[in-house]
Amino acid sequence: MTPAQPLYDFAPLAELMLLGTAVALGPLAWVAWRNRHGSPVRRWQALAILTLFLTFDLVLFGAFTRLTDSGLGCPDWPGCYGSASPVGARAEISAAQEAMPTGPVTHGKAWVEMVHRYLASGVGVLIIALTVGAWWQHRRSRAARAGEGQDRQRIAVSPWWPTATLVWVCLQGAFGAWTVTMKLFPAIVTLHLIGGIVLLALLCVQAVRQTQGSNGTPPEPLPRALRGLLVLTAVLVGLQIVLGGWVSTNYAVLACTTFPACQGSWWPDMAFAEGFQVWRPLGMLQDGSHISFAGLTAIHYVHRLAAYLVLAALALLVWRLRRAGALRPQARWLAGLALLQFATGLSNVVLDWPLVAAVLHTGGAAALVVVLTWALTASRAAGARDKMSIPRAVETAPGAPRISST
Repeated sequence: MTPAQPLYDFAPLAELMLLGTAVALGPLAWVAWRNRHGSPVRRWQALAILTLFLTFDLVLFGAFTRLTDSGLGCPDWPGCYGSASPVGARAEISAAQEAMPTGPVTHGKAWVEMVHRYLASGVGVLIIALTVGAWWQHRRSRAARAGEGQDRQRIAVSPWWPTATLVWVCLQGAFGAWTVTMKLFPAIVTLHLIGGIVLLALLCVQAVRQTQGSNGTPPEPLPRALRGLLVLTAVLVGLQIVLGGWVSTNYAVLACTTFPACQGSWWPDMAFAEGFQVWRPLGMLQDGSHISFAGLTAIHYVHRLAAYLVLAALALLVWRLRRAGALRPQARWLAGLALLQFATGLSNVVLDWPLVAAVLHTGGAAALVVVLTWALTASRAAGARDKMSIPRAVETAPGAPRISST
């Protein structure tokens, strides 16, 4: 790395914005063409779902960037040595790679880091389009006359959801910049991961509500106890993702290489004060000393113990949902993802942290958040009216109205 290279160099910002727009034009054109004969609600529904899918891919690629140690492949932000691509920074990257062949800056790592930034810029443009579209939908809804179209517009997504998402993605971009300029501070990298997960949840809410608005389907009523279990499980999964992010950003996965015991013990030597000292550089403590192996063990083992609780909560939730006959697609997804998380988490421990398993473990966690958000948005706590025994559809005399329960 050239000593005079500033951490922030905004010279290539305009080019990066154009590249992000070019990345987003493909999905926007595909949505417009596929739904050219559909209603505006259908178009925004398709765009919300596609943006959610591409953001999920971005989270996976972010995990790949972190796990391949490519986070500092370009040591400045938003470009690479003041250029919009590694092509324009070949000399600087070659010099850094020659000085340290296995260091953080190589041609391959620079490309991984910059592709991640291009994808993030494209997702940002798609979220801007969603925000503009939501406000256009809102304005059209207010101007609409009474009728079926107005009813359907009323249950579509509020424009404040994509607006909040746009604000959040800007904050996420700032955390991405700090990840680079603060040299992979564990707290910043973990917050960047959490920010990506929250972004997925925000987009999932919009995709589900746009689908409800398009199909005219209200949220499904759930018994209050079951709805409470769903909320509790979502909270536990969120906390477990924070712990998992802390394991990954501190490179503590291999502190325990056996399962179910760790280092031949059910309660290994652990230094919790070191492991959970939050604001410190990577591998260091606040006093400048190196974090001990016992500190890394504490980080790993707390995540493992919490995983048992989360898996139990997911199993109970799936069983209760299937017994109640509610949210069956979500229940199947939760069961499959829980098994995936167990398998990939175990593989990370006993197979020496293989890249595929590590990326899939992050992807499984992100998918769990998406499915739980889907379940929460597609349901609500049942009220007194929902508990009344009203037939789903009661036929009456010809010409008379049908009585339907919600």
